[in-house]
Amino acid sequence: MLVTLILQIALWIWFLGCVTTWRIGKRLLVEGMGVKSAEFVMLCLYTAGLASFHLLRPAGKWILAAVLTAWFVVQFFCHWYYTIFGASAEKLEGYNECFRGTIRLFPESGTRLVPDLYHVALHVLILLNLLACLLR
Repeated sequence: MLVTLILQIALWIWFLGCVTTWRIGKRLLVEGMGVKSAEFVMLCLYTAGLASFHLLRPAGKWILAAVLTAWFVVQFFCHWYYTIFGASAEKLEGYNECFRGTIRLFPESGTRLVPDLYHVALHVLILLNLLACLLR
């Protein structure tokens, strides 16, 4: 239970970066989109899923699992689909412009979308939370 709770808190705090801009020193980790954004709506859905997980046993487990699954599917089709299958020049240009200046593990590509450090960590945390939720 402690590992699950730690993963849940880590994901919530990490994803808060999509609402508020975070920097590591002078380097941009993620540019927050504010409270009038789809990211904030997702943060609210995740928060509601967490509340249901802890307060509505056993149904809350499945509510949170549904939220995490939907969230991962959206993230897959916004990021990894284009990493795996390639992206149009227009999509690639828009993505690279949107995340220009963020910290990267791997450099931008001229043919494939390459998620930045923030999104790689976000997606790993979503998957770990989903696994922890389902195994609970």
